[in-house]
Amino acid sequence: MAPPQGNNPRSTGSTGSGLRRRSLLAGAAALGAVGAMGATSACSRVATADIGDGGTLLDQLRAKKTVRLGLAGEQPYSYIGKDGEMTGSAPTIAKRIFKELGVENVQPFATEFASLITGLNSLQFDVVAAGMYINPERCEQVIFADPEYQMLDAFLVRKGNPKNLHTYKDIARSGAKMATGAGYAEIAYAEEAGVKNVTTLPDQLAGLLAVEQGRVDVFVGTAVTVRNVVEETETTKAEATDEVTPLVDGKPVIDVGAFAFRTPETNLRDAFNRELHKLKRSGELLEIMRPFGFGKDQMTTITAKEKCKP
Repeated sequence: MAPPQGNNPRSTGSTGSGLRRRSLLAGAAALGAVGAMGATSACSRVATADIGDGGTLLDQLRAKKTVRLGLAGEQPYSYIGKDGEMTGSAPTIAKRIFKELGVENVQPFATEFASLITGLNSLQFDVVAAGMYINPERCEQVIFADPEYQMLDAFLVRKGNPKNLHTYKDIARSGAKMATGAGYAEIAYAEEAGVKNVTTLPDQLAGLLAVEQGRVDVFVGTAVTVRNVVEETETTKAEATDEVTPLVDGKPVIDVGAFAFRTPETNLRDAFNRELHKLKRSGELLEIMRPFGFGKDQMTTITAKEKCKP
């Protein structure tokens, strides 16, 4: 999901924020390359299981010693770093858990966020490792592990927040131009608040460029994502707001993110859950996620079952 490379003076320097920005762009370009490689290996797809038997995918992955992870190129959840290697909170968790499950190797498969569920169910990869939010609509298409984190939103706005945007209602009342990622839950939250002018962009870096250049007034994403892109690029033209709590039917929502599996593969999901809960109880999960911008406030005991309820 390479973002547009706008006419930005920081993109030509050799130090400071320009270097960081080029690193992010390089990572995005690498993501596309990995996706292309993943597509060429689709002939080695693992067949899904018959519904009702819990699935045999875990046994197949152990025999192959490799699991393919669906990534979406969103920092800090899953992306290709400037060194061309897969990184992010979700792939790092996956490496740890699958090693415990007897699967030594993890292989990235890059795609757009909105294509993750389709790619999973068409056997392009084995697991969605992209910090995907759990909601009832998605629960009809895949099964989720229990979430590894909880998250509120934040806004990316021009320096000084000239339109005074702190809630989705503020965006609606001001008539501000809003952008977010394709397939993001934030689209529904904006619609709930009455926001009329919503466009989608490939990722948070594209959102930053659009805000800096005045093409949109606000880019909306998860709080960690928005804070990280401001810190990584050292932008002087934009800033992150405080955390924003979305509302659905007038009630506050705290989103949670988790790994997703094909519906028949409950054996794999349950085994993954067991290892995940061990990491939670020991505190190791937080230590794994902390380098990617997560803290104690993002740790959660909410279950997938709770979030899948209509």
